[in-house]
Amino acid sequence: MRHEVDLVVPVKTLDRAKTRLTSATGGDPVSHAALALALALDTVSAAVATPAVRRVVTITSDPAVAAEMAALGVESVPEPAEPGLNAALRHGAHALRSTRVGALQADLPALKPDELQAAIEAAGYRRAFVADRQGTGTTLLLAAPGAELDPRFGVGSAGHHRSSGAVPLSGQWPTLRCDVDTEADLRLAFGLGLGARTANALPAWTT
Repeated sequence: MRHEVDLVVPVKTLDRAKTRLTSATGGDPVSHAALALALALDTVSAAVATPAVRRVVTITSDPAVAAEMAALGVESVPEPAEPGLNAALRHGAHALRSTRVGALQADLPALKPDELQAAIEAAGYRRAFVADRQGTGTTLLLAAPGAELDPRFGVGSAGHHRSSGAVPLSGQWPTLRCDVDTEADLRLAFGLGLGARTANALPAWTT
């Protein structure tokens, strides 16, 4: 049995996504939406290019996001009636109906497929997670084969996932741990090497 997983990636509607990144695009709503979309597209593109990832499904109610994901060959499922990130992830995991599922955050624009591959292999067949670079949040959660995902994202999610029995994975994996919520985060991701879409959507300070 190979270490393979199907991933759920939640993507908010672009008018609600990444509000703390407004300063990075000068407050222009069109530029902000383009940046938010680019973050998700670069993340999903890296996931699709990872050998251990068999399938990616995005959870989104934004037609523009769904159309761009379809161009990558990625299916999108509308958000469920129940609000919240964890509800969206449970909905996506059930939609996949696969042997093993995982949840990947959509704001990892520097993500390298080899780091995601290494994390999946390090998890083995355990329920496991990768914390963000601060050690408090979660960028990747993997279910054990045949088991529920049981997502517990939110403030302090790394601790919640650990308390629920998920194994913390200790690899360095800087691009997998570098989620982007603020302009400072974006500059750190830039230093790691952004995906092409995010790089193209960035303002002049990157040149």
